[in-house]
Amino acid sequence: MLPIHAILPELRAALTSGQAVLQAPPGAGKTTIVPLDLLDRVQGRILLLEPRRLAARAAAERMAETLGESCGQTVGYRIRGEAKVSAQTRIEVVTEGILTRMIQSDAELPGIGCVIFDEFHERSLHADLGLALTLEIRGALRPDLVILVMSATLDAAPVAALMGAPVVTSEGRAFPVETRWLGRSPERFEPAMAGLIREALEETEGGLLAFLPGEGEIRRVQGLLGDLPGCTVLPLYGAMDFAAQRAALGPVPGRRVVLATSIAETSLTLPDIRVVVDGGKSRRARFDPASGMARLVTERVTKAEAEQRRGRAGRVAPGICYRLWTRGEEGALASHPPAEIESADLAPLALELALWGEEALPFLTPPPAAPLAEAKALLESLGAVEKGRITAHGRALAALPVHPRLGHMLMIAGPSAAPLAALMEDRDPLKGAPPDLALRVKALENPGAFAREHPYEINRLALDRIRLEAKRLSRAVPGQDRGQDREPSLGQMAALAYPDRVGLRRKGDQPRWLLSGGKGAAMPPGTPLSEARLLVATDLDGDPREATIRQAVTLTEAELRAVHGARIAWRETCAYSRREGRILSRRQECFGALVLEDRIWEAPPEAISRAAFDGLRELGLPFTPAARRLRARIALTRGEGWPEVTDAALLAEPDWLLPWLAKSKTDADLRGLDLTEALLGLLSWEQRAELDRLAPAHFETPLGRKVPIDYEGENPAIEIRLQEMFGVTVHPVVGAARRPLRVTLLSPGQKPIQVTMDIPGFWRSSYADVRKDMRGQYPRHPWPEDPTEAEPTLRAKPRGT
Repeated sequence: MLPIHAILPELRAALTSGQAVLQAPPGAGKTTIVPLDLLDRVQGRILLLEPRRLAARAAAERMAETLGESCGQTVGYRIRGEAKVSAQTRIEVVTEGILTRMIQSDAELPGIGCVIFDEFHERSLHADLGLALTLEIRGALRPDLVILVMSATLDAAPVAALMGAPVVTSEGRAFPVETRWLGRSPERFEPAMAGLIREALEETEGGLLAFLPGEGEIRRVQGLLGDLPGCTVLPLYGAMDFAAQRAALGPVPGRRVVLATSIAETSLTLPDIRVVVDGGKSRRARFDPASGMARLVTERVTKAEAEQRRGRAGRVAPGICYRLWTRGEEGALASHPPAEIESADLAPLALELALWGEEALPFLTPPPAAPLAEAKALLESLGAVEKGRITAHGRALAALPVHPRLGHMLMIAGPSAAPLAALMEDRDPLKGAPPDLALRVKALENPGAFAREHPYEINRLALDRIRLEAKRLSRAVPGQDRGQDREPSLGQMAALAYPDRVGLRRKGDQPRWLLSGGKGAAMPPGTPLSEARLLVATDLDGDPREATIRQAVTLTEAELRAVHGARIAWRETCAYSRREGRILSRRQECFGALVLEDRIWEAPPEAISRAAFDGLRELGLPFTPAARRLRARIALTRGEGWPEVTDAALLAEPDWLLPWLAKSKTDADLRGLDLTEALLGLLSWEQRAELDRLAPAHFETPLGRKVPIDYEGENPAIEIRLQEMFGVTVHPVVGAARRPLRVTLLSPGQKPIQVTMDIPGFWRSSYADVRKDMRGQYPRHPWPEDPTEAEPTLRAKPRGT
């Protein structure tokens, strides 16, 4: 009896509502027991979704074995490129993407009574989309459809809330598992992993399963282990062919040691595994919306993943889990891995949503807005979507089992592009080879001849897998009737798939390219292709500043024009260049961000003016003293309906200044502008009159002389000879708020002797002391006892008087 048997009655009761979430720890038996238990309780076929092909086949074979049948009878499976089903099949195990295809073909899912999402905690993009579509179908078309979500480590509450479903939990494992941690952190991963495997083999009995992030680490650790006496060491990763994968599941001589990626985390019961050695790393695909590039990154496992891996040791007997990290480090691990929808390339999802005709689906995690917008833009550029609606071409792309980029290439170029599509979809089959994609195609066409001519290490298994996939894709693509036309070149095929990654070499000695999508790319000097003027970068490392080209193929301009001629167009540009310090007016033939031909253009005055205004945004507004005083006056007087004259406001809208910019083509022209007339142009005649009345440019002295008012300080200010203010008994004010002027009174020698904002108060108080000092210094100038009764003057007494 497995732990899952204890909760089957509760699960049956929960499913009377039509939906449930089953939470069961690794090894409980949910994958193979639950579907069989539901056979007599569900009308129609049961679809069991698995995240991986190996897991789908293994689950189907295990259930068929339980029934004493062969696969394809009551229990069958369908995976990409292979199917074992028949008219009597009641349980169909499929990979997650197949459910999406079934729904898009017929939304009512005829003949399907139950859909089970196994290992939902992995949160693959296909699983999230499949659940959203299935919930939509149940709500609108099939209220009888039974939906069951199963997981070992999922936080069940959010998905249960989304579904409105009860949660059924299976407690306990099949067998207990002891956990052992390192005493201190290792310095080098692979030697430490090999050492820990050896240590575990010495201390334990039974089969051993070691988790490593990828094929490269598996191969290197396998090399470090060498020959282990009495052991059979087996690699297990997703890119292996089925025969090699199944070898890890079948009988082996001696003690089984499996070096696996996360493919072994779920749904697989490896025979006699009692020991797990967890390297604590996992490889995930990350998509960077800023660069439009996806890449694999190696990250620390999460607590949920570590628990899932630990559970592999308790499937058949009490087990031990060794962890390549300290107990103290465990607290820093994230709880759960991110949902794939949060970090993946969303172009396939966007295409499925366009085909479905509705974006507002009940996603457990909604697709992030920025990557989804990037994906939609790509589909528009491929002609798959137009104004948000799927096109006939888009429908054809959705039917192909490849990324929309590659599907577009296949539909335009025909079956001859199938080898390239399979090659670009898989991992690089040449180790240590330069980034020339043509080398990979040659190796694919004739591996033997290529090996004799080139020194690079060839992954024969990868080549065989790519060739098999190419045959499958060529059958899926309709043939193209080209008449007398030649087949498209390798570069043209790649340009069809990556219209945004056509690269034009930048000026200079270094091999750097500007890509048609606007990003930059480079490769090391001296590399083949490093002198190419045009190329297509089919694989980049995703660096957001300047990506390194890992694979590319050359392209001629004639070939580019042949496949993308409709997108190549002339455009006039008139723009300010900070580097040149001037406005550049060009007429350019462009493909995306690439300039294929460049000519001088006599731009019209309006274009020059707008470019000049952009230059002022870079340089700042050049205020002369007069313009600065005018702006301060406007700011002081400004009321309702008046323009705002801050830098930010003036630079936000160019129309006020454009008439004065038509002849400004250089930095010197821009810095020499006088903004006074343009600022006055912002005011109506009424506002100008109000400005002159409330904030005049000058203060008129009692002698009729005009003294400029400085409005830039905290208070408007003037400087004036003290004698010229004789007779003034009311302090001068400006502005609607009647703010007093800050008056600096000067001596006859033009030196400040008093600053006041209250002239009458000054006459009453400080003037007597000032008079006493000034009479001695300037005896020929008048210093009356009562300045309020004196006549203003700028004259001195004649000599001798």
